[in-house]
Amino acid sequence: MNNTKKHLKKILSILLCGVLVSGGMGIAVHATGKKDTVANKETGKHTVTINKEDTNEISKDETVYIIAGADGAAKKVIVSDWIKNAIASDKIQDQTDLKNVANVKGDETYTQDGSMHVWDAQGNDIYYQGDIEKELPVSIEVSYKLDGQSISAEEMAGKSGKATIRFDYTNHQYEMVDVDGKQEKMYVPFAMLTGMILDNDNFKNIEVSNGKLINDGDRTILVGMAFPGVSDNLDLDKDTLDIPDYVEITADVTDFELAASMTIATNELFNNVSFNDVNDLEGLSGSLDEMTDAMDKLIDGSSKLYDGLDELLDKSGEMKDGINKLADGADKLAQGNKELDGGASKLQSGAAKLSGGLDTLSSNNITLNAGAKQVFESLLSVANTQLADSGLKVKKLTIDNYATVLNGVLSNLDEKAVYKLAYNTAYSKVEEAVRAQEAVIRTKVEAAVREKVLEGVLKAAGQPMTAKQYEAAVNAGKLPAEAQAKINAAVEEQMAQKEIQKQITTNTEQQIKDLTEQKMGSEEVKAQINEAVKGAKSGASGIAALKTQLDAYNQFYQGLIAYTDGVAEASTGAKELKDATASLKEGTTGLKNGAEELHNGLGSLQEGSDALIDGVTQLKDGAEELSDGLKEFNEKGVQKLIDAVDGDLDGLLSRIRATADVSKDYKSFAGISDEMDGCVRFIYKTDAVEMPESDNE
Repeated sequence: MNNTKKHLKKILSILLCGVLVSGGMGIAVHATGKKDTVANKETGKHTVTINKEDTNEISKDETVYIIAGADGAAKKVIVSDWIKNAIASDKIQDQTDLKNVANVKGDETYTQDGSMHVWDAQGNDIYYQGDIEKELPVSIEVSYKLDGQSISAEEMAGKSGKATIRFDYTNHQYEMVDVDGKQEKMYVPFAMLTGMILDNDNFKNIEVSNGKLINDGDRTILVGMAFPGVSDNLDLDKDTLDIPDYVEITADVTDFELAASMTIATNELFNNVSFNDVNDLEGLSGSLDEMTDAMDKLIDGSSKLYDGLDELLDKSGEMKDGINKLADGADKLAQGNKELDGGASKLQSGAAKLSGGLDTLSSNNITLNAGAKQVFESLLSVANTQLADSGLKVKKLTIDNYATVLNGVLSNLDEKAVYKLAYNTAYSKVEEAVRAQEAVIRTKVEAAVREKVLEGVLKAAGQPMTAKQYEAAVNAGKLPAEAQAKINAAVEEQMAQKEIQKQITTNTEQQIKDLTEQKMGSEEVKAQINEAVKGAKSGASGIAALKTQLDAYNQFYQGLIAYTDGVAEASTGAKELKDATASLKEGTTGLKNGAEELHNGLGSLQEGSDALIDGVTQLKDGAEELSDGLKEFNEKGVQKLIDAVDGDLDGLLSRIRATADVSKDYKSFAGISDEMDGCVRFIYKTDAVEMPESDNE
């Protein structure tokens, strides 16, 4: 790329960065977006400013959570709205397309008429969630390559080689806008910020396009940024300014595994745009026109200089070598110091912009961390709901306690402990069923004991026989009634004794125990116990997977805190650099002035020297080179600078204005009333890529 293209790219980059930096990194910052138009008395032109947030109004802050697969395809969308009741109104009229709207942080109720919800706010802020079926404004596609070959996320798990992970963002949200009398499709300018954490044991030589890497030794925290649709809005050739619409990560990987990634999409970067410097940009356009005219005159002048020197050469000799070399050196010294001073000036300006940009970025650290914490708490809320639905009664999960609570649940779901619990539970139920027949069992036991007592009584009476023989003799009429009565009385007397009754009770309990043990050995009961153990094992697997997901986001959350701390330190360093470059600029200015005085003095010496005629040849050749060089600079430099934007910086400025206006118009995904101001952000969570369970064992 030649120097001219580099200069043009720098101009346009500074212009775009000015827009971005003035917008800030307000992930959860709210702005009203009201416009004031101010007339410039001298030029008759107008500048545009954005007012600060009007605190005397009702506004909506909306966060859309997207749970996506490892390929970026959305699986679930959760919308969370916060109505800020700054004026403490009793009633709030809110328009939303959400279904199943539920208050999640209070007991305020609402009445509904179509999409209009009237909240009985009682002076409070309102926090609610709901369901929606609607196309997202920006879709994400995550693709994977291994050693240059495309591969699915599932196939990628566990592989080793040169890996490429690419996040492509497609912007679907646009408006048709009149730009300089022509209808143009202008996309809402979303900034896509994707973050992930990579284990340094598995990932080496990591590189990211459009992003930043932070390495703490054990892991690498990665953040990439893209602006899908903005390049189309500005209609610039990619050779002039390439605005990324994707983030690509490459690394050498071993046993590929990837934790869940997070992406934040926000258009708030463009919502605080100020056009106070619009006259300077238009002045730049005019300056390019003046530069073109001046360049033409300079070329004509250099040509005349060459012709005059050529004529003078016919009448002159050569200038003395010593003065010529000294003058040539002084000229180079003056030019070099001039460039040095110009470079110092640019360095000072760049350091000031860097300091300002990092200061703006640092000022949003608290907001960025708060947004990540809100995502964490939402994930924990979903986890608490899942645990409750599964029937587990555990302590509410928080950022600080989730690991301890879930580890406790996993220990209780140990296979041996679950088997013991299932066996004891089954035993209790079987014993209860057997004991329901206790009266029948006792009757049988009592009959058996009575037979033994009867046989003892018969033996004592001198009539040894079994109970069955006795019953047969009675039935045959071989025993007199008087003898039967005595025997029965003796039997009843012994049956009433405490020892006999205690034996009956003991035998009955033993029978109940034996029958219970017998039924516990049945295939039916064994199958029930094994099914309970199997279900507990499945539940333990689900709890372990849940903890793994929460651990992955916790790593991202802690990494983000470390990143924002680093930004704060960088901001402090940039301020010190800014002060140092100011001192450098003062020194180079003095050096430049001294070199110019030396050069001017030697010029006077040349003019007064009798040897001037001797140097005409060299001066002629130099004039020829100057003429040719100026022509080349005009053809390849200034003219291409103008041609690159078709000579229309005003047209570029119109597109930037239109982009900012479209951004301010997009305030909500789920719906918002015309009377209410608002802001919206989207938080995407993609699934982790993990090796199959059998590979991890």
